[in-house]
Amino acid sequence: MTHRSNETPSPFTVVNGAVEWRGDGETLRVEAWGSHSVRVRSSTVAPLQDDRWALLDPLPSAPSVEVDGDRATLRNGRMTVVLQAHTERGWQTGYPAHSCRIAFHDDRGLLLEELHDGGALQRIARDHRPRLGGREVHLTAAFEPPASERLAGMGQYQQDLLDLKGSTFELAHRNSQVSVPFVVSDRGYGFLWHNPAVGRATFATNRTEWVAESTGQLDYWITAAQTPADILRAYADATGHVPEMPEYGLGLWQSRLRYWNQQQVLEVAREHVRRGIPLDVIIIDFFHWPRMGDYRFEDELWPDPAAMVAELRSLGIEVMVSVWPQVSLESENYDQMRRENLLVTADRGVDIQMHFGGPSAFIDPTSPEARTFLRDRLQNGYGRHGIKLFWLDEAEPEFALYHFDTYRLAAGPVLQTGNLYPQQFVKAVHRGEGDDPDSGRISLVRAAWAGSQRYGALIWSGDIRSDWQDLRRQITAGIHMGVAGIPWVTTDIGGFGGGRVDDPAFHELLVRWFQFGAFSPVLRMHGDRSPSVPVTAADGTERLASGGPNELWAYGDEVYAVLRRYLSIRERLRPYLREIMDEAHRIGTPVVRGLFLEFPDDPAVWSTPDQYLLGPDLLVAPVTQPGATTRTVYLPAGARWTALATGVRHEGGRTITVETPLDVLPLFLRDDRRPELADLLIGADS
Repeated sequence: MTHRSNETPSPFTVVNGAVEWRGDGETLRVEAWGSHSVRVRSSTVAPLQDDRWALLDPLPSAPSVEVDGDRATLRNGRMTVVLQAHTERGWQTGYPAHSCRIAFHDDRGLLLEELHDGGALQRIARDHRPRLGGREVHLTAAFEPPASERLAGMGQYQQDLLDLKGSTFELAHRNSQVSVPFVVSDRGYGFLWHNPAVGRATFATNRTEWVAESTGQLDYWITAAQTPADILRAYADATGHVPEMPEYGLGLWQSRLRYWNQQQVLEVAREHVRRGIPLDVIIIDFFHWPRMGDYRFEDELWPDPAAMVAELRSLGIEVMVSVWPQVSLESENYDQMRRENLLVTADRGVDIQMHFGGPSAFIDPTSPEARTFLRDRLQNGYGRHGIKLFWLDEAEPEFALYHFDTYRLAAGPVLQTGNLYPQQFVKAVHRGEGDDPDSGRISLVRAAWAGSQRYGALIWSGDIRSDWQDLRRQITAGIHMGVAGIPWVTTDIGGFGGGRVDDPAFHELLVRWFQFGAFSPVLRMHGDRSPSVPVTAADGTERLASGGPNELWAYGDEVYAVLRRYLSIRERLRPYLREIMDEAHRIGTPVVRGLFLEFPDDPAVWSTPDQYLLGPDLLVAPVTQPGATTRTVYLPAGARWTALATGVRHEGGRTITVETPLDVLPLFLRDDRRPELADLLIGADS
């Protein structure tokens, strides 16, 4: 029973266009945050905080608020938020309980609403459960979602599910797992869990739950739009746009585990020139340094980096070097970094956070002082030689054991703020808009969080295996990363570990992976190929072994011919790639697009996890089964599709079977909108 007299004041207040409700120790605030969008925050006892973990200042909007007793309504463009307050005396407790339930609508109806208390069930939609000994809480936010909705986003979880409805996700980064807590519903909303705490998200049929293991407050952002593409535009405005893609991002990036000396790098680059193979970036992988955390080249094996960089640049090749966040206890920088509180620290036990390559700790990029220290060391160790591009490995960070409750950052305990780590790591090296537009705008990073894109984060898929299952998973990973607001993604062509240079079965996998890579945002050769090659210094001491060769010509003439062919196609695609990269920069549209982004009214596109669109007009259907000579392809309804291998036109809304010999990747052009692509690609495939 509700008890409220006519004289009882409304439980709502309106502050600068925002609605606030208070009761039972909780403060709840709902406010417009950009067009058609709102931000919701809630805290118990402590004042609300305006932590900008990912959100930027909101773009101007014109919200309106109406308060009618126990009901408040905030309207902001397409979004309408209804807050319904209740006061009810509990017969079990004998005192009144105060609550407020939120529902989100657009002009088509209900989008999402908080969990109902269920009457005698006494369920709590915003459950701030105090953690003993502190002011932080274990937080659960529960919603009643549309049962039939379909979902995408959330980052990279190494699975080949396209529709995420019915899934549960750990909100934490691991090697090859990237947690970006933003999800798009086909019912017309996008939802950002604006909280970097370790936790969990569950999208069940009967309930959506977001959980933070330890946090100070509830904080999320939600937007309403008619199409997934419009949702992503609003999300980019809210969290930041990716920079312009430099020209060198459109070509081949060459790497292996690992080029271990200066002469080797130059010989590989010269061989590219001799063979006429276009090469934009060559990457120098890990352990080119004396000790982890030294942030410079080892003198013996890299005697003149400046001369190396100058020669490579004269050949039109940029240099990228690997930077790890790990700092060895033997590093020349360790003592200073520990003394000045620039490292992650353990709350208990021996403070060894990783042991690969020797005991080490991680730099703490959530500390402004640590970011400055890292920038200075990178400039002194690499920048003065002309190197401006960095590969930020281990960016989760990869704790030896993922005991998130053990470690602490300047931003707070890892359990509360740990997912922010990769975003702040890439921020530390981002050069920004005022620098050379062709250098320093892009960093290769192994993890990301919401907002990482605005610092030029190019995400790759971590230490995945060299097998067909992991190839399939990279397709959905690319789609979901794009939906999560990270349009620049790449993968180790051939997978990271398990491929033998002399294995014909691996050759087939490599070719199919390269075909996929040629139609990805960044085409990048990398992997730990076997058999490995021992490395010895002049004094006879052993260094970390190198993997086998991984250049295009390393796998025999038959493989080389196919790889050269698809690299040629990639080069012909540059004008189209520039255009779709510009779209990603300006409006936040993914480069790799799930079919649902362009064809939201075709329900069948949610059942095609192994296809995607590169930009709006090029449908790509990678071959992901060994020995396959055919594959089925679904062509979305609402368009006509030209098979670029044959020139045959097909009506959309149907599944066809196409021939897939080893040198053919199924490609389809939409509605003849790009005749220049048809000419180039049919010519290349004939």
